[in-house]
Amino acid sequence: MHAAVDAAGLPLVFVLTPGQAADCPQFRAVLDRLRVPGPLGRPRTRPRAVAADRAYSSRSNRAYLRGRGITAVIPEKTDQAANRRRKGSAGGRPITFDPYRYRQRNAVERCFQKIKTWRGLATRYDKSPENYLAGLHLRGSIMWLKHITSTT
Repeated sequence: MHAAVDAAGLPLVFVLTPGQAADCPQFRAVLDRLRVPGPLGRPRTRPRAVAADRAYSSRSNRAYLRGRGITAVIPEKTDQAANRRRKGSAGGRPITFDPYRYRQRNAVERCFQKIKTWRGLATRYDKSPENYLAGLHLRGSIMWLKHITSTT
């Protein structure tokens, strides 16, 4: 399961893949499905920044974000940094990284923990991908309704 989450920890997009699928290739698929409707006009499809863990630190993902004008808050892998330094001036500049914005990435982890409070989603009782994805959307809808109707 791959997800895009807003700053409040509420799910925006779910992409379901087989268990052996890696995270990095699903980055574009998740961002391409992102649609946040506003009060007027087209839905917003481009966030200001994307915070992700080191698994998404690839040259293609960074180029994709840069091409769309999105700030990448993704730490560089140690082997990528070592390869860049080994190349010297031909390796390019170090990436920019904001550790304070990166701390907000825990919203994704909190969202996954809220999703896993449903036993059927945590233990994968539904073997059919369609049923499991329907359960994810149902749980996400409940999370949004609780957020919208909360009085605090």
